[in-house]
Amino acid sequence: MCLLLLALNTIADRPWLLLGNRDEFHARPTAPAGEWADAPGIFGGRDLAAGGSWLAVNRNGRYAAVTNVRRPGAQAAPRSRGALVGEFVSADTMPLAYVETIARERACYGPFNLVVGDARGACFVSSIDGKVRTLADGVHAFSNGSLDDEWPKMRRLQEKFSSLLQSGKVEDEALLDLLHDDARPDDRDLPQTGIALELERRLASIFVMPMSVHGDAYGTRASTLAYAYADGSHVLRERRYDAAANVAGEAALSLAAST
Repeated sequence: MCLLLLALNTIADRPWLLLGNRDEFHARPTAPAGEWADAPGIFGGRDLAAGGSWLAVNRNGRYAAVTNVRRPGAQAAPRSRGALVGEFVSADTMPLAYVETIARERACYGPFNLVVGDARGACFVSSIDGKVRTLADGVHAFSNGSLDDEWPKMRRLQEKFSSLLQSGKVEDEALLDLLHDDARPDDRDLPQTGIALELERRLASIFVMPMSVHGDAYGTRASTLAYAYADGSHVLRERRYDAAANVAGEAALSLAAST
């Protein structure tokens, strides 16, 4: 993913909630969100090129999501960062122990920010510094830089999410609609990540409108919402977009608690 929000114990009856956009080349082969044929009980989208995922949930309460870290010119790593998601949700390692291991092995993966959790809490680690963090209750946002960065799209999504909470209308459609926001910040607020100014502008919105990058269409391909109820059941929603930014499909999955 390229933008992710995690809300821990901020909504009644929902211990955690994930909300995020995946920005990617539209030609990259992808499977829509659903149960994984090779891993029953795990749900999420799949990257069919490298076999990983950007966000997935296990019926037993484990969840994980990853964003890329913008490193222009970075060499390909031995393993896809998308593998981090599937590895966690299919294992039984505690979140803290898992991110501690990944911190030591971070050079093996493409540049990443990783969030993993279960009913007991969530942890974060980045390939930038390998620092392991236990995430406190509240609302956290992640994008393609350091956790300490506050990019405009991160701040805007947090503000829109907080306003929705205050309105009391925390419904699935309204949450997904927060992610379809292509407003761009002022140039003076843009991060400086080593790419051209015009590309920085286009990537600075919550929803990245389709554009041509190296001759291929690139932009937001999917918006995903996932959350748990206190009884152990889960919801996963995915809204997919085509290369013209039109809705190309939706998935609405209700997952009973693991027994």
